Parts: sequence; structure tokens; C-alpha cells
Amino acid sequence: MSYGIYIGRNLTADGHAWLAGYGDEPSSHWLEIIDRADHAPDATITVGVGPDSDMPGHRTQIPQAAQTARHMRVSYSYYLGVPAPLTNGGLNEHGVAVRDIWSTSCQALIDMTPKDQTGPNYSDLARIVVERARTAREGVDIMAQLIAEHGYSCYGGNSHIIADPDEAWVVIQFSGGKGLWVAERLGAESIRASRPGYIGVVPTEPNETFLYPDHFIQTAVDLGWYDPASGAPFDVNAIYGDGKGPWKGMAWVEEEMRTRAAKAPITFEDVCWAIQTEKLTGDTAGYGQVVPLVHPEHSDLRMMWHAPVGPVTAPLVPVFLGQTEVPDAFAQHRYLTTGEAHRFLDRRKEAANPDTVSHVPQGIEVSESAVYEFKRLMHLAFQDEALLREVWDHWRLMEARLAGDLPTVLETARVLLETGNPDLARRVLTRESRAWLEDALQDCKALVGSGYARLRQRDILNRTGKPLAPEQFW
Repeated sequence: MSYGIYIGRNLTADGHAWLAGYGDEPSSHWLEIIDRADHAPDATITVGVGPDSDMPGHRTQIPQAAQTARHMRVSYSYYLGVPAPLTNGGLNEHGVAVRDIWSTSCQALIDMTPKDQTGPNYSDLARIVVERARTAREGVDIMAQLIAEHGYSCYGGNSHIIADPDEAWVVIQFSGGKGLWVAERLGAESIRASRPGYIGVVPTEPNETFLYPDHFIQTAVDLGWYDPASGAPFDVNAIYGDGKGPWKGMAWVEEEMRTRAAKAPITFEDVCWAIQTEKLTGDTAGYGQVVPLVHPEHSDLRMMWHAPVGPVTAPLVPVFLGQTEVPDAFAQHRYLTTGEAHRFLDRRKEAANPDTVSHVPQGIEVSESAVYEFKRLMHLAFQDEALLREVWDHWRLMEARLAGDLPTVLETARVLLETGNPDLARRVLTRESRAWLEDALQDCKALVGSGYARLRQRDILNRTGKPLAPEQFW
């Protein structure tokens, strides 16, 4: 499912735009930083879905780019049978950020989707854009070209927000095997929350704000779903989508952010709140991500704020594109990783049967798992309002402190880069981010220990399996 929110630069206290969100997948999640890479002229990548996916298809090979950009992303291991590893996007060295968000197509399009569908899936599109795009608009063009040339493998419809420091685009891809997609431009005055991705009325000819393929309107006419002679507007959501309009939770958070913007420019804390509030964020949120959309003097200084689980009970901590590694605790672990239950960590078995060997190195697996520890804290905090407020206050104080320290770290790295010391700059960025992430993990473990003890002594640990009150979430 997933959730994303974009805030245009004219509405913010920092004078730049923001893109934030999280992924709604129940499998494991891990943070990755991927180096820039050169590829041979005949190199290919495998894309699409397989016969075991919930909506089956065929995996195919498509050409790889000559060079892929350095980028950071959160990956995960399962969603509706789509082959892993998967990603909702991230941030690349050119300043392009991507958020993947579900957007269901109408049932008629889902029903007519070929059983042998081919082409990139939603994760392939997100990954390829962060690997290749230099601007948000180029990201739209890349998606359009991939769908036109290779098709699109769907699980029922999807969308992405693609953003750079100058603009953002909402792009929706539709089921049906007909190469249907539509994009809407967001600008400096925009506030857009997606869950699901939503585009309403579009003009009957593409323009600077709305893009779509040449057959987009005509396909609806051919199917008998739209009559141009009627004079009715072309409502994308009503014709090709679920017809339900924006989800009420998204309408609520957009209105809240507009209200705040009317009183004062939107701050970093406001943006974080939009993905932290317990009305929108809970156990379904696999991680949290907040990206300041800026153009620093060096690409190594690009950064995002990362939380290993839903940030309602976890802090957002800076991670830099220039750092050389992330702590082992924040890398891939076997906890919640699909398929790991029947694999072994003993690499000596690999020669006999590689399929039985875990993808997680033994050295990583013996480290702590940030996802596991922060999930423990989340489930404790959601059992007691006082503990939830305590945890909330603690992490917000940490984020404020980190926001205060961040300019000094970035300036130190910038000076080192300007004086021809990129290795030292990367060492500084790696050391600081590692220390912040590890401090957060240690605080999490302390909060888990004290919270568990207090709930146990008060005999209020939820051992019945009863769910949270439904009114707690939208």
C-alpha cells in the first residue's frame, strides 16, 4: 500500500521542498547505499513478475543503462508474490527521490490483465528511476518509455511520486495490459498526500501539468467508458481507478498541513509529524523516510532521514549518500525476511544446493536487528497511552538534537570535499550517521526494557490477541 506526502518549496520554512513517506509491507526492510556503476553495452536486467505472483506473468530481460547512479534506498523481501528484493524508491546522486504508493485500477482493467503479462513491475520502475533519472521529469519519461517498449507487470495498479528540488510528479500505472499511465505535475505551492495515488480530472490533451500516452483517452472511448461528445470531464479516478476519490485520511492530513502553512511556513518537524502521527502510522508502516529536496555543492552531501520501522515509535535519523556503509543492525536480517525459514546460514552447504543457503551473511545475522528491536518497542507503546507519549517525546527530542547537529556535520564534510579530501569527508559522514543510528538503537533497547517491566508489573500486557480499537486509525 504505502504512503507518501510532498510539500512544495514555497510553503516551507527551509525554502526547499520535502518528500516523505513509508512502505506498507509486512516483510523485512533494510537500508542500502548502492554505488554508481558502469555496465557493458549488452548488459541486461531481469524485470517483471513470475508465474507464482498473485497476478502472474513472465520475467523478461531488458537493456541496462550504460551507467547507474549512486543512490540509497530501503529494500524489502515480499509483496503479493512479486520477486524480491523489492524497493519503494529512495534518493539518488542527482537529487531525484522516488516514493512508490499503491493505486488500484478499476476491476474491469484488473480482469483484462493478461496472465502472461511482461515488463517492469512497480518496484522495477522505482529502482530504475533512482538508478537513471537526473530530474523528476526525466523519471516520468523513463517510466513512459519502459512501459511503451516492454509493457507493465501489475498487481492491480500502482503509482509513484517522483521529485527533485524543482518539481514533483504523481505517476499512476494501470492494470489491463494496455500501457495506460498518467502523470500530474506538482509545484512550489503544492501539498499532495498519496494513499492511494490519486489523479482526478485531466484535460483531453496533454499539457505542462498533465502527461499521458496518445491512446489514453481513446482507450476509454473504445471500451465505452467515456463519450467525448457528452462534454463530461475526463475523471481518471472515476474511469480507470476505483472511483472513490482521495482517501479520507489523505484529505485530513493535506488539510492539516495547509492549515499549518497558512499560519506559518511548514517546518521539518511538521513534515515528520505527517508520517509520525498515530492516525496514519502503525505496525503496517515498514519504515519511515523524509527527504529534503535540495541541491548541495557535492552529491555526497545529499541525505535523508530514516526510521527502521514506522516513525510513530522510532526516530528519524540522518543517512548520507556519501557514507560508505550502514551499521550491521540496519542491514538485512532474517527476521521477517520471506523465504529464510527453510534456508541455512552454513555457507559450506552452498556448493551442494545454493537455494538452501541464506542471503544474509553470518556476520550480519549475529548483530542486533534494528527492525526487531523497534518493532518490540512499537508493540509495547501501542498497549499504553502513557508509554506511547513517553516514547514519542523521547524520539522527538532526539530528532531536534540531530537537526541541530546536522549543519555542522554537513559543513565539515563540505570543507573536506572542497579541499580535495573526499575520503575523509566520507569517513566523517559514515562515522556520524553510524553513531546516531547506534545511539537510537541503544535508546530503543532501554525503552523496551523499562516499558516491558512497567506493563508487566501493572499486569496490562496484551496477551489476548485482541486488536487495537479500530477508531485509533483511519
